[in-house]
Amino acid sequence: MHSLPPNFCVERGHHLPQRSLWILSLLALICAGCGGSSLTSQSPASTGNPSGTVVSTSSAASGTGQSSTPSASIWVPAPHTTWQLQLDSSSLDLQVAATLFDIDGLDHSAAEVAALHAQGRRVICYIDVGSWEAFRSDASAFPTSVLGKYLVGYPDERWLDIRQIAILAPIIEHRLDICKQKGFDGVDPDNVDGYTNDSGFPLSASDQLRFNTFIATQAHLRGLSVGLKNDLNQVATLLPYFDWALNEQCFQYQECDLLRPFVAAKKAVFEVEYSLAPAAFCPQANALGFNAMLKHLTLDAYRVPC
Repeated sequence: MHSLPPNFCVERGHHLPQRSLWILSLLALICAGCGGSSLTSQSPASTGNPSGTVVSTSSAASGTGQSSTPSASIWVPAPHTTWQLQLDSSSLDLQVAATLFDIDGLDHSAAEVAALHAQGRRVICYIDVGSWEAFRSDASAFPTSVLGKYLVGYPDERWLDIRQIAILAPIIEHRLDICKQKGFDGVDPDNVDGYTNDSGFPLSASDQLRFNTFIATQAHLRGLSVGLKNDLNQVATLLPYFDWALNEQCFQYQECDLLRPFVAAKKAVFEVEYSLAPAAFCPQANALGFNAMLKHLTLDAYRVPC
């Protein structure tokens, strides 16, 4: 998603009541073990370095139960990292005072990533993994059998049947390959909470856990750090597999406490609000140790960091 209709909740389905999924989550883990646009920051150890740290891959990081690529290293953002999220079609604003830039991985070029690196920035590759987007160059690669209902407010996006990983894997892995080839440092996989939405498929919490751990594993195999986008119900189970978290509107929906496990593990939490005034959430965000900011719904260059 790049732009949003007015008054629309970005975190689709996120307004649903939060319920404990411990039992389902544990069962899911057991099952998982079986089966160019122009130009215009977890390590378990605490660090105050905003540029983050480089850590060796491990079983917890790869989500595979075993070391995936022991010789590889992955950059992860420090708990307190300034950041920018710009996903609209306008030119990137390189004057923004932020260490980390989260930008569209398919729309932006390797040259743009290199330009950000030359300024001492780290760059996150935004890709959609849980929904189909009609405007993407690889849209025709998705068979109709995996396309579900349209996302509310997004007439050019449809939920994916994440149970069919065998079909989706080559497409998603190719997108992750692009992120790696362009030189990105990490990946921001969107729409990884389809099971809480009216997707058109009978998705379960176990299905979502299996899919999300697959995403984390594939990112780590490519030397990319990976963030958990929303999916607050499954934070406790997915925490070992993801290096940082990115949440939308947890203060608006009073659900930010569910992100405390990331803070306790000294993993960065990036949080964005669209409707609340900074005074209404920044004091709480700072107290919790979040990297929070106010953004326009269009996700342009505008930002008011806490």
